[in-house]
Amino acid sequence: MANTVQFSHSLQGQAGLPTYQQLKEDRGMAILEVPGVPAGATVIRVHSPEVYTTPPSDHIIWSLCTTLYFNVFCLGFLALLFSVKARDHKVIGDYNSAASYGSTAKCLNLIALLLNILVVVAVIVIIVEMVPSIQPH
Repeated sequence: MANTVQFSHSLQGQAGLPTYQQLKEDRGMAILEVPGVPAGATVIRVHSPEVYTTPPSDHIIWSLCTTLYFNVFCLGFLALLFSVKARDHKVIGDYNSAASYGSTAKCLNLIALLLNILVVVAVIVIIVEMVPSIQPH
């Protein structure tokens, strides 16, 4: 380790970089005392990127309806699973994961809804096309 320090200082002088003074040991950082935290303990504050004033939505009712009514490709069931995960994470206070799972449930519900609408429209079109061919002329 000492060789590394000497090597970096010799490079510093050769490269024309200014020399820096080392701080004296008696200029230590002030120790902050926080009530309820033992002396010498390290306190790390983690800030979440998003601060939620209201908990994120889990879309569980929508997922339940999608599961029960014409579940195309089991997307409603998958949406229900993600909604339950979102609700679980919301209960424990992990709002970032709850928002992620809720967003996935919402996307799955939207895809299932669009596929359901397309199937209903296709069935109506097929019935309308077949009705003139069934009636006698």
